[in-house]
Amino acid sequence: MFRLALCMARKDLLLTLGRGSALVQGLLLGLLLLFVFSLSQGVGERMSPQGAAAVFWLGALFCQVLVFNGLYALEEIGGARLGLLLLPAPVQGVWLGKALAGLVLLLMAQMVFLPAAVVFLGQELQGSPATGLLALLLVDVGICALGSLLGALAQGGGSRESLLSIVLFPLLVPLLLAGIRVGAQTFGLDDPDGALGWLQLAAAFDAVFLAAGLLLFGFMYGGDD
Repeated sequence: MFRLALCMARKDLLLTLGRGSALVQGLLLGLLLLFVFSLSQGVGERMSPQGAAAVFWLGALFCQVLVFNGLYALEEIGGARLGLLLLPAPVQGVWLGKALAGLVLLLMAQMVFLPAAVVFLGQELQGSPATGLLALLLVDVGICALGSLLGALAQGGGSRESLLSIVLFPLLVPLLLAGIRVGAQTFGLDDPDGALGWLQLAAAFDAVFLAAGLLLFGFMYGGDD
């Protein structure tokens, strides 16, 4: 399974970065969102750290939806999904490979979104960088694990792509809340509760989404066949 996952992730990254359409669309959408929210501030005003963190994660989430729609479309274009299902390897390798590729692409996008949030929204990195990075990774892992699982629902037709965002957003609320609260602390918010509880919440939801992917992906990806 892990060998299939690594091969799948490598193939998806090469194709996505070579074509660039899904990643570029996600980057442009996220940057546009950050810029539009920056216009809501008056001259010299600074958005609150919690508001800036919320805008950052919204941009990342919209980017992630476009990325996973693009990743699963790669097999639909050439009708390669049936070939993946016939491989003598657990189909969960496809889910894991897509999740790994999506995680890399999402981190690449966030490397652009973070300085853009600092510049457009007038923020400063004042909290613990290690805590902020750990929260970023934990939230990203959960987002990509669930996005890769539900991305299987979107494959098979353009009219079904909206299913990914409709189902995904409500399920990710706890993870996004954890990312926003820890991100706000990284931007300088003084939170007496600290970050530990939010990190534990993110880790718990990561475990749930990873387990769900292992158990359910085979039914969702091969359900139409």
